[in-house]
Amino acid sequence: MSNSSSPHLAVFLEQQNIPDQLKQLLMQVAKSCDSISSAVNRGALDNILGSAGSGNIQGETQQKLDILSNDILLEDNVASGLLAGMASEEMDTIYPIPDNLPKGKYLLLFDPLDGSSNIDVNVSIGTIFSILETTMGKSVTEDDFLQAGQQQVVAGYALYGPQTILTFTTGSGVHMFTLDPKTRDFILTKSNVLIPEDTKEFAINMSNMRHWDEPVKRYVDECLAGKEGPRAKDFNMRWIASMVADVHRVLTRGGIFMYPWDKRDPSKPGKLRLLYEANPMSFLVEQAGGLSINGKETILSIKPSQLHERVSVILGSKNEVSRVHEYHLDR
Repeated sequence: MSNSSSPHLAVFLEQQNIPDQLKQLLMQVAKSCDSISSAVNRGALDNILGSAGSGNIQGETQQKLDILSNDILLEDNVASGLLAGMASEEMDTIYPIPDNLPKGKYLLLFDPLDGSSNIDVNVSIGTIFSILETTMGKSVTEDDFLQAGQQQVVAGYALYGPQTILTFTTGSGVHMFTLDPKTRDFILTKSNVLIPEDTKEFAINMSNMRHWDEPVKRYVDECLAGKEGPRAKDFNMRWIASMVADVHRVLTRGGIFMYPWDKRDPSKPGKLRLLYEANPMSFLVEQAGGLSINGKETILSIKPSQLHERVSVILGSKNEVSRVHEYHLDR
């Protein structure tokens, strides 16, 4: 698909059967991602690499770019007139749109900069976002954000790598746009993305193997056994430790990504955040023909009980995720 024949984001959105306000909001989020991309590109030149010396509500050390990215998304969208409120992985609580500003019916949730541990080593990172609806005109509370993933109206991410790629779904397929560094336009480069049902690649942090639950260990052991094992084929392992980059690979060429529950802290259902990471990525993967589970149930069916709820995540190629699902049900 060449740039000369491919539509810009604005043109593409005009052709979609979604509300005009949602089109405007997607354009605004894309603008924020462009700004974050520019900041990431500048990095050390603007002295914005390294720790900010603060922590988020999860107790994780915040990077300077985490805070900058969060501020960009807040400032770009607060006065748009399209939102009732926002929520971020980097903020303790929700951010309702102030009463003195125009409001809309949408809620914007985001992980402003996923893969923070990779910032200083120049490995791909990204922004993950999710859009929900609420009752227009009323003051929002935390409960408004606690919707199951299947209620999302938009989910997407921006990947900041060799190219900046914006990927999203409005519930009618998955589409990828590449940022033109000269014009700063997002150009459609892949439409109606489909994940192959079968794969020979898996992504997981192998250093945690001794802590895994039996169904996950059983699956990975079979992959490692290769042609001589029960799967009768060799697998490759990939692990970037940036969910955006790992899921982008799955969407691009198939595979299975796993960040499962483990025995180090049995009280925590997982590491990844349901609202800011698992839900939007699961919506994308399922729209591309894949599956996404927490082990026994689909992630999109989970009703959140708190803003920063964590969850086990297993997503990707349909047949592989189905196999892991069966292993959990067999216990």
